[in-house]
Amino acid sequence: MDARELVATLTARGETVAAAESLTAGLVCATLATVPGASAVLRGGLVVYATELKTALAGVDADLLAEHGAVHAEVAAQLAEGARDRCGATWGLGLTGVAGPSPQDGVAPGTVHVGLARLGTRTVRTLALSGDRDMIRTESVSAAFALLGEHLA
Repeated sequence: MDARELVATLTARGETVAAAESLTAGLVCATLATVPGASAVLRGGLVVYATELKTALAGVDADLLAEHGAVHAEVAAQLAEGARDRCGATWGLGLTGVAGPSPQDGVAPGTVHVGLARLGTRTVRTLALSGDRDMIRTESVSAAFALLGEHLA
């Protein structure tokens, strides 16, 4: 589902979305905001590029980050929950990963975790993407939209 379809579907359902973004650094929210009428559904977002901000702004467990690092499936799930909770949205998206070109904490470039949270729903999709930084970031946004779209269908 693309941004236009997401905005239309969320609007029709009277639901909202927020995101906590690491590797995409706000690209999810910026992409949604290109759609006329996005203000009806886009609550806001948290850019948590720095590891400590994942805890300070999104509420990710500091012990989880210390043990596993920032690029981990559970981090994505907690980012999604934090975005939903802190922005007062129906749905939360959380994205963390390595855009490259170098590995991060031993994690290969292209490794991305996309989390989705709603009251009673919590899921993560792990991706192995290829391409340059821009491609990995763009594909991460598309994957987040697809995951949300599957739950809206």
